[in-house]
Amino acid sequence: MQYLIFDIETVSDGKLIQKCIFPGESLSPKEAISKYRDQLLEQSNGKSDFVPSTFQLPISLALVAVDESFRITRIGSLDRGEFRPHKITQDFWQTWLGRQRPTMVTFNGRGFDLPILEHAAFRYGISIPEWFSQQGPSYTQSRNRYNTQSHFDIMDFLTNFGAMRFTGGLNLAATLLGKPGKMETKGSMVQDLWDQGKKLEIDDYCICDSLDTYFAFLRSKVLQGKLTLAQEAKVVEEAHAFIKEESLRFPVLKKYLADFTFWQAPEILDSGFLP
Repeated sequence: MQYLIFDIETVSDGKLIQKCIFPGESLSPKEAISKYRDQLLEQSNGKSDFVPSTFQLPISLALVAVDESFRITRIGSLDRGEFRPHKITQDFWQTWLGRQRPTMVTFNGRGFDLPILEHAAFRYGISIPEWFSQQGPSYTQSRNRYNTQSHFDIMDFLTNFGAMRFTGGLNLAATLLGKPGKMETKGSMVQDLWDQGKKLEIDDYCICDSLDTYFAFLRSKVLQGKLTLAQEAKVVEEAHAFIKEESLRFPVLKKYLADFTFWQAPEILDSGFLP
């Protein structure tokens, strides 16, 4: 494994919210979450009720293992069926260490996925000196924002490390490449799906997001000159076949492939302008 591409989904920790946000109130964890979401919605003038990441727990983590030639070698989901935050956190860091610290690849993982997993390690007392070490020059340290050998955040790459906004996010990037993007499930639905007991649906959504991240990663390698368009097309074709085989294990991948198309360059009009 040269690259560890992953995506996570999270839910709010109602007990922590009750203790930190509403300490003097007799609220159940579910009531605390609901009240906090209402407050956030009001504070944002109805724009978002998304609970801050510091009050969230990882309940799904999908990964795509990729070799040095950018080909998929494995599609997986940690603790699928159990969805235990402590086990997901432990298994993730053990996978990273056990596979000789492959380059992590995410889409906005710098701002969400990795902080969640770091905070979870803090919560559960998991020691990861290889990740948290501050020895040596800062640019060699794993957590350094510009150390793309340690962590390649595609959104950081596309925005020149936050110099501009990538409005549309992963869904936009996937759509530009002819990949499914957001299907039936969206991130804003995860908490409610969890409360409804639809845990596998959340995990399936996470798997599809990790695959969209993989295809966005391939195109980033084209931009960097690590792949030609012809090489990318061949790798994508092989990935399509791999995903088809894996659909026996993960039926959601049949839906993913139903919306999957192979990228074609947009036509350039005679006038010289892009359509």
